[in-house]
Amino acid sequence: MKNKAIALLLVLISFYGTSELFAQDSDELNAIQTVVPFLTIAPDSRAGAMGDVGAATSPDVYSMHWNPSKFAFIDGKGGVGISYSPWLRNLVPDINIAYLSGYTRIDAKQVISGSLIYSSLGEVVFTDDFGNMMQVFKANEFSVDVGYSRLFTEKFSGGTAFRFIYSNLTGGYYSGGEATKPGISFAADISGYYQTGLMLLNKDGLFGLGFNLSNIGAKMSYSDSQTSDFIPMNMRLGTSLTLDLDKFNSLSFALDINKLLVPTPPVYNTEQEIIAGRDPNVAVPVAIFQSFYDAPGGFREEMREFTYSFGAEYWYNHQFAVRGGYFHQHETKGNLKYFTTGAGFRLRGFSIDFSYLMPLANNHPLARTLRFSLSFDINALRTVSKAS
Repeated sequence: MKNKAIALLLVLISFYGTSELFAQDSDELNAIQTVVPFLTIAPDSRAGAMGDVGAATSPDVYSMHWNPSKFAFIDGKGGVGISYSPWLRNLVPDINIAYLSGYTRIDAKQVISGSLIYSSLGEVVFTDDFGNMMQVFKANEFSVDVGYSRLFTEKFSGGTAFRFIYSNLTGGYYSGGEATKPGISFAADISGYYQTGLMLLNKDGLFGLGFNLSNIGAKMSYSDSQTSDFIPMNMRLGTSLTLDLDKFNSLSFALDINKLLVPTPPVYNTEQEIIAGRDPNVAVPVAIFQSFYDAPGGFREEMREFTYSFGAEYWYNHQFAVRGGYFHQHETKGNLKYFTTGAGFRLRGFSIDFSYLMPLANNHPLARTLRFSLSFDINALRTVSKAS
């Protein structure tokens, strides 16, 4: 018994959000592989319109994904946001990602937050050797997060988040006579955020720095005999600069640098002996440190494993925003390169945002990717309700 689409399922679902699916052929191609790559996809429209930056941008209701510590600086006592994106629609018609995030303030220094990201991977039809349909299953993945953020000084905050991850790709279907099972993992984020006011070109400004070590957690397996694989443990570093041009206009710029804290695949000879690089079958703590020096191509290849996001955001009267950005990944690590743009509208306690993705490559599966987000400031809505 087999699944006609098993190759597509394993490749598309296991790596649909990461570099392997879109990498160009090259003798030096050596992309890092992880499971549950949906955890690395920008879930909200604001960051998605700014080239996937978020480590040090101004805090919003979607900060859980980018840097939980930013919640400590957020205005308001509570908020909730929901975002939706059809994903890879040029390749598969029924993949989508939904994101729900919220926060509530405990006091002037402490905030608790939570989020849910759900990835629907569409229907998978399992057949026998003769093509007879045996089972239809809707593959899905999700993660549930709980976070805590605290101000330590007037300019610095720290935060942590705990994450439960669930990935069901086969619905228990038997493969090679063995039952498959959902992948389950637990992970945590550790983050920090610093902001300070400044004067630049005779304009008031705000400078920010942020970091987030995310998805630090256990490996995941889809059967009892299968080797466990790493989840996308990641280091995100970011900076931002916001200038108030006048009473009504402000302009922000942001930069994020990312690196997966996962072993780089080594080079093997015909006897499956490692001839360059290091053994990737190591424990999670070892893998995190090893990821900085294990590339078979040495320092040059290690530098290629960093991805870069650039973003800009313009606000008029704190009500209307226009955004743009660029994401860059080296050719030998996946070749994801795309421009992004989008806009946002804020009024009376709610915000609406959308983003649009434009890859540099022709006929790219991510072409014309849209994201839609809607968020609410709970306190502002209560004020409006009382006023009415």
